[in-house]
Amino acid sequence: MTAGMKASTMRICAAAAAAALLLPSQAAAQSISDKLNSWFFGGGSSTQQPPGNTPDNASVDIECPGVEVRAGASTLAINTPGAESTPMNTRYQVTIGQTARECAALGGVVTMRVGVQGRVLLGPAGGPGQVDVPLRLAVVQEGPEPKPIVSKFARLSVAIPSGQTAVPFVHVEQDLTFPLPRGNLIEAYVVYVGFDPAPAKPERKQKTKKN
Repeated sequence: MTAGMKASTMRICAAAAAAALLLPSQAAAQSISDKLNSWFFGGGSSTQQPPGNTPDNASVDIECPGVEVRAGASTLAINTPGAESTPMNTRYQVTIGQTARECAALGGVVTMRVGVQGRVLLGPAGGPGQVDVPLRLAVVQEGPEPKPIVSKFARLSVAIPSGQTAVPFVHVEQDLTFPLPRGNLIEAYVVYVGFDPAPAKPERKQKTKKN
């Protein structure tokens, strides 16, 4: 075999090897949504129809509202209590990574399951312990005047073991329920997720009148 033929054969082999490496990565990128849904829910479908099709228990094929991370609420910095809010005083930084959802419409009611995956990063002032992650999910009808439909709050507890600098967390809201809107209004519905560190306001006690 001549030197030219050897070089040509080597180029063909190299090209074949590169193609073999490229194809799995492309397939993985195309199926990442299916894998995420399977991880959260055990199935790859984003819309789920319950059984039964009677007048009182009729399932409806709907457009499942998308999930978006609310602007300005995708990260949460937890600082040392009483210390100035600087990077060196950061104990933990919490971020949201991926989301997934399922929908079922039955009897005029939409029930969603929404999954949120994120992680807690150890900051310069952090260490082992429990981290409270305040997470809010809100369904909003978008438009010129956005209309809130339903909102749910979850407080997650994430354990940071000794020697770990990053710990993942997963939350699945099983019952995000709201009335099925008329016509195609559900196409304007969006599920926003984000961190909500504001504590709930305590109820005001009614003052008793003194006689």
